[in-house]
Amino acid sequence: MKQLIRFTSYFLLLTSYFFSSCSGDTTIDENNNTTTNNTPALPPAPKFNEDSAYSFIKAQVDFGPRVPGTAPHAKCAEYFVSKLKSFGWDVVVQNGNVTTYDGKKFNLKNIIASYKPEIANRILLLAHWDTRPFADQDSINKDKPIDGADDGASGPGVLVEIARQLSVSKPEIGIDILLDDLEDYGKENDNGTNTWCLGTQYWSKNPHKPGYIAQYGILLDMVGSKNATFPREGLSREYAPYIVKKIWNKAAHLGYSNYFVFEDAGSITDDHFYVITNANIPCVDIINMTPPNQFGSHHHRHTDNMNVIDKNTLKAVGQTVLEILWEEQKPKP
Repeated sequence: MKQLIRFTSYFLLLTSYFFSSCSGDTTIDENNNTTTNNTPALPPAPKFNEDSAYSFIKAQVDFGPRVPGTAPHAKCAEYFVSKLKSFGWDVVVQNGNVTTYDGKKFNLKNIIASYKPEIANRILLLAHWDTRPFADQDSINKDKPIDGADDGASGPGVLVEIARQLSVSKPEIGIDILLDDLEDYGKENDNGTNTWCLGTQYWSKNPHKPGYIAQYGILLDMVGSKNATFPREGLSREYAPYIVKKIWNKAAHLGYSNYFVFEDAGSITDDHFYVITNANIPCVDIINMTPPNQFGSHHHRHTDNMNVIDKNTLKAVGQTVLEILWEEQKPKP
């Protein structure tokens, strides 16, 4: 998954909306849910079901490691397409030929699901669904693939549950979910040479709809383990400060500040980097790290299995993101 980066990323033009909304980034907004006197309040957001999200994670892990080019990978792709279509979302599979750092060629599968595609203003949610083909951080069986319950299945599990909730509650918002492939086949310590996040690199240069744009994106990466902490990642703060503030304030308002910690972490090369730099979409990375940039003890190890998944963490992430989305709709008069 991902690499730490220590370079200065190049300038990206953000909309005036973001520049006009970025005063401060640590204070909880006590008026997060207020409305003007002439605007009716929204009904409460749906309750994110952590049991359901857990089941979606387990379904992926039960296929086996989702390494590109394997039968478990193909079966899991079919599962996502079927499940998301069953919720009434428009689903397309984007295929593309890529070459990994070790010279292997793969036909990637990016799965894109759209809710209310007729709405022009979009929000992009994304997570990678492939698993690392080797446990290079482990001390045993380093050349064998990992289950990837957290790093690979947790983000999609949360997003599939959000898709299910939206299909029931039917808010008037435009949402796209990108389940991107071949994120985790990168070269360790590659220092930003673009060997990671191949699916997002491909999508950001070849969007599923020509000229696709979203107001902002939210990336979920390793969002399922017990005692996870999500600091404010560096590129997220740099390119999507208003959304960072909005998410972390919402999490605190909901009582999840022990997960969404008001601490700053360094910048990392993750899927959001290419969403920002290639697709020009401000994007936030919700990722489990201990500041400045240390990943969990199960990272790229065989211990990344269902034993690390915690429903409380899934609830904290899922409810926070669901409420952020819910507030994007305009109240009906």
